Amino acid sequence: MATDKAYKVLAIQQGISNNKAKDLIDRGLVFVEDKKVKIARAEIHTETIFRIEYPADIEILYQDEDIIAINKPAQVDSYDIQDAIDGAELLHRLDRDTSGVLLLGKNRAFIERAIKEFKNRKVEKHYVAWVEGVIYEKVEIDEPIFTVKKGKAFSMIDPVRGKKAHTIVKPEEIQGKKSKVHIEITTGRTHQIRVHLASIGHPIVGDEQYGSRTQAKRVLLHSSKMKILDYEFNAREPKEIAQYK
Repeated sequence: MATDKAYKVLAIQQGISNNKAKDLIDRGLVFVEDKKVKIARAEIHTETIFRIEYPADIEILYQDEDIIAINKPAQVDSYDIQDAIDGAELLHRLDRDTSGVLLLGKNRAFIERAIKEFKNRKVEKHYVAWVEGVIYEKVEIDEPIFTVKKGKAFSMIDPVRGKKAHTIVKPEEIQGKKSKVHIEITTGRTHQIRVHLASIGHPIVGDEQYGSRTQAKRVLLHSSKMKILDYEFNAREPKEIAQYK
C-alpha cells in the first residue's frame, strides 16, 4: 500500500494547501479514529481517513472599556485571540491545550495596572483538571521550576536554577484510578500546574509531555475562575472535563 507524509495525504483529502494541512496537524486538530496525528511529516498510508475537530467558538464572558474576558477553547493559541481583537493586549496567557478564562486589556493605563497585580501576586487563579491516580487530600507544592525555552518550552523541578512556584491542589471527584482536582496557583511559571502535578506522580490526563499515559484529545486542564482588581470571571467546564469518564 502506498504511503506519503501525513500532511500531504490530509491536504489532498481535504482539498487544502500543504501548509494549511500541516498547521491543522501541528495544532492537534487531526485524528485517525480516536488517535491524534502528532507528526505532520510522518509516513502514513494514502488511504488513511482523517477526522478534523475544529475548536469551539470563542465565547466573550465580559467586556467593558478596560478589560475583555474570554472563555478560550482548547487548541487555540492565546496570541491568535489577541490578534483577532483590535486594540486588545493579553494580560497573561494559557497553553494552547488549556481552556478557560483568558484576560485581555483594552487600554494602556488599565493594562499597566493589571500587570502590576499579576507581578504582586494579587490575582486569584483557579483551575480544574483530571489527573492520573487518586488524590485523597489537599496537597501544597512549593518546588521551584526552571524552564528551557529553546524550541518547544519544557519546564522541570530544579532547586538550583528554578524560580519559586506555589500550587494548591484539592480533590473534587474520584473515578477509578483518575481524580478530578481543583487547583489554585499563586505564581505563574511556564507549565507550572503540569510540572507540579507530574512531580507528585499525578500528571494531568492527556499530558504526554509530562508523563501521562492516558490518551486524550487534549490536556484536561481548564482555567475555571480568575479574580483581578474588582472583577471576577468564571468559565464553565467544557464537556470533555465536566463529563469525563
